Amino acid sequence: MKVPKCFGIWGNTEKPAFWELLPDIISWTEEKNLEVHLTTRIRDNMEDSQTFSYQVIESAEDFFKLDFLLTLGGDGTMLSLARAVGDRNVPILGIHLGELGFLAAVNVDQMFEKLDQVVAGDYLVQPRIVLKSTVYNGGKPSTFFALNDMVIDGGKSHRMLVCELQANNHVIANYKADGLIVSTPTGSTAYSLAAGGPIVVPTMKTMVVTPICPHSLTLRPIVIPDDQVLNISFPSDHDDGIALAVDGQICEELGSSSKVEIQAADYTINMIGFPGSNYFRTLRKKMGWGRRGDM
Repeated sequence: MKVPKCFGIWGNTEKPAFWELLPDIISWTEEKNLEVHLTTRIRDNMEDSQTFSYQVIESAEDFFKLDFLLTLGGDGTMLSLARAVGDRNVPILGIHLGELGFLAAVNVDQMFEKLDQVVAGDYLVQPRIVLKSTVYNGGKPSTFFALNDMVIDGGKSHRMLVCELQANNHVIANYKADGLIVSTPTGSTAYSLAAGGPIVVPTMKTMVVTPICPHSLTLRPIVIPDDQVLNISFPSDHDDGIALAVDGQICEELGSSSKVEIQAADYTINMIGFPGSNYFRTLRKKMGWGRRGDM
């Protein structure tokens, strides 16, 4: 793989652990003769006494200058970075600072070992599909992108959602449920899993549709190829509210006449992995997958 010469840091500046780690990371960059770029948020929250040399990521176009991005925080930090990077193809290495973390797979105690591997070119780039949602809600359509999932529910009304789902203009089902989750394989271990959806290996090219508390035992999660275009419409009156949540971080209010189109985006998010890493071992370690009782 490409041996990097410069990289950017994107972090959750509200976590004390971020500021505790930053000086050590800067010392490491100086030792490796790497150029470091910081976001404006990091720069604006640094103490005035910081004297090390760095460049500033002023806009998303500055990502093109970078060989990779280091994100420090939780999964939410990774999701926000993925949307910011968009189609610019910059590989991302996630360092987890919280309690669980699944997207940011590297722990703090492994951080410098993994960074040394990246600098040596001993790493892998794993593409992850992204969802593109086009919302027709009156006026100009709105477009959103998600690395994890798109969730449609009753919004503030908390009423049951009634909707029709089509794939390439073929009806899949009419749903009566608390909501509907459309997730990527990356997002299959998030809200979709909690709602009863399957675990999907994150490098696969599929979408998962999982109803939330469906009012029929016959409505089960379904896995759909990523070459399909999903269309969601609302045949019943939902004047008291429908909401679309994007990666749990962006919310769009919808009307009853709205239509939502979801498909795979024409780009992927590139995550940094390492030779010998094992997704199923990560499942067992972080989620207790396959564990029986108190074993």
